[in-house]
Amino acid sequence: MKNFWTSMLGSLAALLIFAAGGLVVVLGLIGIAVAVGGGESTPSLARGSYLVFDLSTPITDGPAGLDLGSLPLGGIPKSVQLHAVTRALRLAANDNRIAGVFVKGSLASAGSGAGYASLREVRNALAAVRAAGKPVRAFLSNAGTADYYLASAGSDVIMDPFGVLELPGLASEPMFFAKAFEKYGVGVQVTRVGKYKSAIEPFTRSDMSVESREQLQKLLGDVWTDVIEQIADSRKITVVQLQAVVDAEGLLQPARAREAKLIDRSAYIDEVIADLVKETGPAAGNRRTFKQIGLEEYAKIATGPDGPGGAPPANGGSASSRGKIALIYAEGEIVDGDGAPGEIGGARYAREIRQLRQDSSVKGIVLRINSPGGSASASEAIQRELRLARGAKPVIVSMGDYAASGGYWIAAYGDRIFAQPSTITGSIGVFGVQFDIEKLARDFGITFDRVKTGQFADATTISRPKTPAELEVVQKLVDWIYGEFIRKVAEGRKLPAATVEEIAQGRVWSGTEAKRLGLVDELGGLGAALAYTANKAGLGANYEIQEYPVKSEFSLLLEQMIDDFAPSGTRSAKAPQARLLQGIGQELKVMETLNDPQGVYARLPFGLRLR
Repeated sequence: MKNFWTSMLGSLAALLIFAAGGLVVVLGLIGIAVAVGGGESTPSLARGSYLVFDLSTPITDGPAGLDLGSLPLGGIPKSVQLHAVTRALRLAANDNRIAGVFVKGSLASAGSGAGYASLREVRNALAAVRAAGKPVRAFLSNAGTADYYLASAGSDVIMDPFGVLELPGLASEPMFFAKAFEKYGVGVQVTRVGKYKSAIEPFTRSDMSVESREQLQKLLGDVWTDVIEQIADSRKITVVQLQAVVDAEGLLQPARAREAKLIDRSAYIDEVIADLVKETGPAAGNRRTFKQIGLEEYAKIATGPDGPGGAPPANGGSASSRGKIALIYAEGEIVDGDGAPGEIGGARYAREIRQLRQDSSVKGIVLRINSPGGSASASEAIQRELRLARGAKPVIVSMGDYAASGGYWIAAYGDRIFAQPSTITGSIGVFGVQFDIEKLARDFGITFDRVKTGQFADATTISRPKTPAELEVVQKLVDWIYGEFIRKVAEGRKLPAATVEEIAQGRVWSGTEAKRLGLVDELGGLGAALAYTANKAGLGANYEIQEYPVKSEFSLLLEQMIDDFAPSGTRSAKAPQARLLQGIGQELKVMETLNDPQGVYARLPFGLRLR
């Protein structure tokens, strides 16, 4: 079935590239830009400047893409790394050249993939600036919940007079394909363990099961509680008051938002800029605006310890450091083999971890996970190398927005596991999914016949449904892998197997609940995980961070090109019809990653997105 989806999606990709046109010419231009673009000038920073944090710049977890804005491609925005954002903000808090922070833009326009766990780290860094006695001014126009979640940490929250604050609560809307498969003749047979393992439901149902609805409601409730508690605390109102506003309206105009104490004032952007000019003085060379430096530019020149972690800049520590901490980003679907860009290839990551284990200059490993899981065999290949590495040096896990199912499989043996309250984790369960196209082919007049030398010789075919005997074989495999999953979690977390069995069943948990259940050790972000690793490795504050897997400039460019040649609207889909098409495309892309050689997967429910 892997080849079926690969062929279909490959054809679509080819059409898109052909429609985009001139790809070879564009790559040539990029090559020229890379060859001649190495001489960037050092950004200047005038004392008394504001650090400008533009939410319209996509926030990534792993290494950011290259800046292609100077190429003749319509101004492609550069992404900024989460660690760079939090580090820059924490350094700005104690930098006497920085007068304050100005937050503008919208995460929605960036198409940012950052979830609430990642945004919590950003919010904490903004709070650190405010705690240092510096103003954090946030200007909102049409703001969603995630935008306001960050802005509410500010000391001065301003809204455009014709802006709108969307604060309706959180929702998740899974997509179901069962009736479409039935209509077009695609057969589906599933094997699974765990009553909450709902990843297969989009293929077999037209709505959520009782168990799936139960776990999703609890997860949404946990994440939402964390979000509104922080907002209420910053705005000096009660959670009850805030929830009442959410339930009564959900869509607030500036006057109502101010009445509810959610903003401080209403003003046009030119008025806000004029106020900042008065505060900082005019910028050199442009008297119409204020003294400022962009967050990305500031991150390049800021020096000093990394807040909670005490670390020098990533990939640029002092030559006199006592050792390196390897920061491994495991981001995306876990797939068999080396994997494509944006995927966690089991073989590739296993090789990388093996090399880090054997590198004596690496004193500790931090595994940063943002993964819904995927291939069970690939997850085990990665976990095996992490278990070996743990015998040689500290291996610490930092969970991002989600680290569930296969993502939790690779986390289970960490010396210490950190997560945010809104991290999505757990989902300890296994499933197998078998597709067939017998009816679809027959509708086109295509039939199949076969000869074989053994009962199971053609068991992997997609030309017919699996027989009861074949399904029994697959179910036995699924049951065994689930048993191994339970055993490994019990061993890694030092929990009784019966306890793990009780909290497993494929159920997803928030980071808050995972800590209560013993699946997570500590609530905290990447900085806390780095600090713990440095202390456990005996490095103190004198260490260097090296990020892995190392990406070449060309691979970064290709990833950026894939993103930028996507159909219009897929990066930031505002219209309902565009969101629907985007969702279908994302689900089909996920199905292409189902490449486990045994057809068995440890993965989160498909389409689990909070908005």
